[in-house]
Amino acid sequence: MQRPLAGLDRHNIGRELLAGVTLIAIAIPLNIGYAQIAGLPATAGLYALIVPTLVYALVVSSRQLVLSPDAAAAALVGSSLGGLATAGSADYSTLALAQAIICGVMFLLMSVFKLGFLANFLSKPILIGFVGGLALDILVSQIAKMLGVKIDSGGEFVEKVGDLVGGIGTLNGWSLLISAASVAVLMVGARLLKAVPWALVVLVISTVVVVLTALDQQGVDVLGEVPAGPPALTWPIIDWSMWFALIPSAIALTMVTTAEGLLVSRSYGEKHNYPFHANRDLFAFGLGNIVAGTQASFSMGSSTSRTAAMDSAGSRTQLPPIVLAVGTLLLLLFGTSLLADIPSPAIGAVVGVAVLPLLGIKEFRLLWKQDRFEFTIGAVCFLVTLFVGAIPGIVVAFVLALINLAKRAANPAIDVLESDGDPKQSLLDEATAGGTTAPGLIVVRLAAPLFFANGTVFSSAVKKAVTAASDPVHHVVIDLEAVTDVDVTGAEAFAELEEWLSSNGVSLAFSRARPRTTARLQQLGLLSDQTFYDTNRAAVLALAGLASAPRG
Repeated sequence: MQRPLAGLDRHNIGRELLAGVTLIAIAIPLNIGYAQIAGLPATAGLYALIVPTLVYALVVSSRQLVLSPDAAAAALVGSSLGGLATAGSADYSTLALAQAIICGVMFLLMSVFKLGFLANFLSKPILIGFVGGLALDILVSQIAKMLGVKIDSGGEFVEKVGDLVGGIGTLNGWSLLISAASVAVLMVGARLLKAVPWALVVLVISTVVVVLTALDQQGVDVLGEVPAGPPALTWPIIDWSMWFALIPSAIALTMVTTAEGLLVSRSYGEKHNYPFHANRDLFAFGLGNIVAGTQASFSMGSSTSRTAAMDSAGSRTQLPPIVLAVGTLLLLLFGTSLLADIPSPAIGAVVGVAVLPLLGIKEFRLLWKQDRFEFTIGAVCFLVTLFVGAIPGIVVAFVLALINLAKRAANPAIDVLESDGDPKQSLLDEATAGGTTAPGLIVVRLAAPLFFANGTVFSSAVKKAVTAASDPVHHVVIDLEAVTDVDVTGAEAFAELEEWLSSNGVSLAFSRARPRTTARLQQLGLLSDQTFYDTNRAAVLALAGLASAPRG
């Protein structure tokens, strides 16, 4: 079993500690903003950086993936809990704790039963659309905060836009000035000196300005008092009906985190050549979320942006998150007074700039060029998430994933393999329409598993190849190399094909079958006296009697 803090040694400990300081500067301001997006107090975001982060860092297999509430998870929490309780209330915070615990249990179950593959149903277009819809919803709330306009942050997207437009007349000039300057510093600074924690710089400078000029008395909203002290152990006390009501949103949070987290974890493992264990990472996500639910925090996800920042800083271990946990604890013990005067417009600017890349504008443009159908999938998911809600968005995402899978699987490559008598040629070229592999013989290759979406398609294709052949066909050989599985519906279509071939005096044989596929055919009752050949060449030699059959 991999030891905690794998990869750490005396040669890189200095670099890892410095990366941890950088992570503190990045994570603390962002987590304050993400807590507000979720409708929770700033402490919920800060508590997430202590015990949950520490537990995750000591258990996870990834040496770099950073656990933290992120923009998408915070928006999901806010949108899913908004209809169950009033944001900012004690009941709302309690529901957030329960939601995190349910997420943690789901992660643990996925780890135990090795269900990480389910996240593969969230393809890239679906993730782009889903996260993009959440990001635009977040952006509207942050723009309102930057302008000093009061809106219902827990409302639907259309309501937020309406409140923002209707409240333009109440715009606060000082808030606009602070946010404009903050955005300028964040955007320009990131281009000039990427290593500088510009979010921290913006919050520090804007706070100093507010304190020195008393702008809070001129209508500029500030964060307010943040309770000092470490997080306390707690447990959400709610009715069973509320636990069940939280399950759909917990499923959405779990699947999005699994899809994004495992993808990022695997990519960095491959990039830097260290082992990646999906089920252990799911287990770590589970522990982190359960601890978050008992530490007055909320659902945790993977932070792609902070992971990328740590990679750029040269970090290759989980020591920086541990430094972050220690630094956040010290801040809560001795420095919460420094947070009270942070201006909300600056927080809005920091979060707004952070979520801009999540809109997926560049990715949507690329999808449009690459595949219009996949672009449509992403766009539909984006619109449903934005105008209907996050939970319907994730449901539509899965439905679209299944439609996309069925669409592609229903039209697999079905080739009649050709032979021209040249031993240097193979049987892997598609024969012309009406052609045969050899006199009286057709070798057919299905390049996909045989299941409900393509069983009838395959059966029809074989019948067409037999009836359209220029010479009478006496033998059909099915190349099973790419047929990795057969389901019951596919088996029924296959059985009907066998009967049709038999009634037309055509024998059936198989080639290049995998042992697992043969066992599956036997289990489904599809085998009787058919002959199996190791290669297509052997089948042609045996059935067509070619003296110089090509290879295959």
